[in-house]
Amino acid sequence: MNLTPKITIMCPYFLEKGNLIMGGYFGVTSKSDCSLDLFFGVDYHSHLGTRRGGLAVVGSDGKIIRSIHNIQNSPFRTKFEKDIEELRGNIGIGCISDFEPQPLLVHSHLGNFAITTVGIVSNKDELIKEVLDSGYTHFLEMSGGEINQTELIIALINQKKTILEGIKYVQEKIRGSMSLLIMTNDGIYCARDKFGRTPIQIGHKEGAFCASFENFAYVNLGYKDYYELGPAEIVFMTSDGIETLQERSKKMKICTFLWIYYGYPTASYEGVNVETMRYNCGKYLAQRDKGYVKPDSVAGVPDSGIAHAIGYANESEIPFSRPFIKYTPTWPRSFMPTNQEQRNLIAHMKLIPVPPLIKGKKILLIDDSIVRGTQLRETTEFLYASGAKEVHIRPACPPLLYGCKYLNFSRSKSEMDLITRRIINKFEGEDVSPETLQKYCDPDSPEYAKMIEEIRKELHFTSLRFHRLDDMLDSTGIDHCNLCTYCWNGRE
Repeated sequence: MNLTPKITIMCPYFLEKGNLIMGGYFGVTSKSDCSLDLFFGVDYHSHLGTRRGGLAVVGSDGKIIRSIHNIQNSPFRTKFEKDIEELRGNIGIGCISDFEPQPLLVHSHLGNFAITTVGIVSNKDELIKEVLDSGYTHFLEMSGGEINQTELIIALINQKKTILEGIKYVQEKIRGSMSLLIMTNDGIYCARDKFGRTPIQIGHKEGAFCASFENFAYVNLGYKDYYELGPAEIVFMTSDGIETLQERSKKMKICTFLWIYYGYPTASYEGVNVETMRYNCGKYLAQRDKGYVKPDSVAGVPDSGIAHAIGYANESEIPFSRPFIKYTPTWPRSFMPTNQEQRNLIAHMKLIPVPPLIKGKKILLIDDSIVRGTQLRETTEFLYASGAKEVHIRPACPPLLYGCKYLNFSRSKSEMDLITRRIINKFEGEDVSPETLQKYCDPDSPEYAKMIEEIRKELHFTSLRFHRLDDMLDSTGIDHCNLCTYCWNGRE
């Protein structure tokens, strides 16, 4: 895709939706000390999580040194800058996690190693029972009674005779997704999820290799793009290079939401840059929307809607504006408490209006998606209270109808948290068949139109038009069959 924007804005990008969670990892194998590369490489993944960070390094004596901190109230960097002096070594892994503490250290018949993972084990309860029935004695509980799923991955790996066999066994057994890095005294095993739902990208500079969730994380450290693992591919990385231990599979289902929302603007997946995809996404939105409304300006909800809005403005030639600005000096991170009411308050407190750009204006506002709808409704009411004449909403993806079962995207336990499902149940009752749900996925059906109108009224928008699935997928430039669309149409 070759798209040069007429408008460019450099803006901070932080995790904004408190109910959505993710994680990221970074690993280094170097002929010299890797601690600073590891520290900054993990720090560059801070947009993917707000709860915990961790680092582990093989020290000069062969022992693994580890540090884990809670990063809910302060950035990763401030928590680890003192630790880094002690985390010296040539091999290291680290992570940002929005769920379980990582990396975990392991002493078993396979030797000593450290492991960090990104993904979700949808059949966790079933596998825990299976492992316990096989003679495994116990799992440690985290606060709240949950079992650390990375510990479950360790238990599965340890059932085999080698780490490689164990990784293959994990890929075979779990439902959901699991990409991981395993650090030994000799190097790092890098294994991408069976269907490539999350990425692992290899960077290289003289005397060192790194493995990263997002490739931009190593650019300022002097690394260049070297290789991107394919689905189910397993490699062993040392300071001399990477050895392929399992070839990539042909079937890929990479998460499309990585481009829509999660990915940092400078990141690329499968060779497609996030910011460029979002400009394309906005362009397709504008083409489909042509002649429907005549707003005075186009704006994006900071920060995840801004690039989509730029693409829309470039294509439609409607001026781009920023009618509200996110106040970052005292809100540099999107710490989100578990209480939904508090999350909504924090999201509201960060946005400061620019009255001359709002009063009496017709504003077309683009957000990455609508999940519960609570924050976007409050943002819209905030614009009306600041004098906006009209507020037209254009989400950058189709309506979310299915809770993700492949990635650890949500703390929610129920699809009824989705505004679409609540409205469908209002129309159809609680027992909604899969066939009925598919009617609400079809943008040309009367059921879809009825749902969208109800969302519009409930959230107080002047107008509401979602992105079409085919247009959104075209925005990536990737073969549609390689993209996961489950949360929009329920298709695996």
